[in-house]
Amino acid sequence: MKAALITFPGSNCDRDMAVAIKSVTGRAPIAVWHSETTLGDVDFIALPGGFSYGDYLRCGAIAARSGIIPEIIRAGKRGVPILGICNGFQILTEIGLLPGALMRNAGLHFICRDVPLRVETSQSVFTGGYRTGSVVHMPVAHHDGNYFVDPDQQKRLDDEDRIAWRYCTKSGEVTPQANINGSVGNIAGVLNESRTILGMMPHPERMIESAHGGTDGRPLFESALSMLATL
Repeated sequence: MKAALITFPGSNCDRDMAVAIKSVTGRAPIAVWHSETTLGDVDFIALPGGFSYGDYLRCGAIAARSGIIPEIIRAGKRGVPILGICNGFQILTEIGLLPGALMRNAGLHFICRDVPLRVETSQSVFTGGYRTGSVVHMPVAHHDGNYFVDPDQQKRLDDEDRIAWRYCTKSGEVTPQANINGSVGNIAGVLNESRTILGMMPHPERMIESAHGGTDGRPLFESALSMLATL
């Protein structure tokens, strides 16, 4: 798998992402600085977490005007798998590759801890290694993870099986109490229509090795690698 890892001013999870990709694929991703205008021949794109441009104006809003963005949009429309985590998710919504917006957490506090997530679908490039309805644990670290879409768009996401993860209890119940940031429908991650682009607030790249506290994030990268190997 030839992956491109996009770094913006203020990204701080790009190294974590690079380590995760290399750990699973055996090959380090190509480092792409935000101001570049070409991606080259890549078959996977990763947008890491962080605080691009200090989250000024709105999280991801300035990064969405970077030189590399038109290339990312073109690649996404061609079907190249794209993974946006945390700030990467925010950027994907800003550039229109995913619906909705990420707002301030309902409690107006930065949240940094491991949380349980329920797998809502296994029918995608990224979630094929999980069982629908199973519970996994991944860390979150965000201040603006409150996912919002209007009721019509939420229904469409539900009807099209495009919700990848929901915040839940340890036993898998989706409750208001388990909703850590106020996201509509407890949504923690969503897919595009072709199911090749995933945006999520939790950090699977930090759950790759047992020494890091667990391996619940590893199947996400393995699933993408397995899918690309069949093409």
